[in-house]
Amino acid sequence: MLVPKVPRAIAAPRKRHFARTYVQVLAAIVLGAAIGYLYPETGQSLKPLGDAFIKVVKMIIAPVIFLTIATGIAGMSDLQKVGRVAAKAMVYFLTFSTLALVVG
Repeated sequence: MLVPKVPRAIAAPRKRHFARTYVQVLAAIVLGAAIGYLYPETGQSLKPLGDAFIKVVKMIIAPVIFLTIATGIAGMSDLQKVGRVAAKAMVYFLTFSTLALVVG
């Protein structure tokens, strides 16, 4: 008896766990804390690298947020929706800016 061949779905190759971004971030946090605790002098020597990274992130955040909002607004055709989105964006911006100033 002939059995018809049924096509099988081919599963996408699985990523290794360490190839995922969130795993890399968590590993970096744990590694940084361990180095700071076990080898404080090495941690101090790496401080400029960490400070530079934070400055670069702060420098990139504003343009990314602006371009995201501008792209979203440009894609809308209804002017009422544009107004609502702009108002919400302004409220979020003011709220989180105030929160950032309060926290430090």
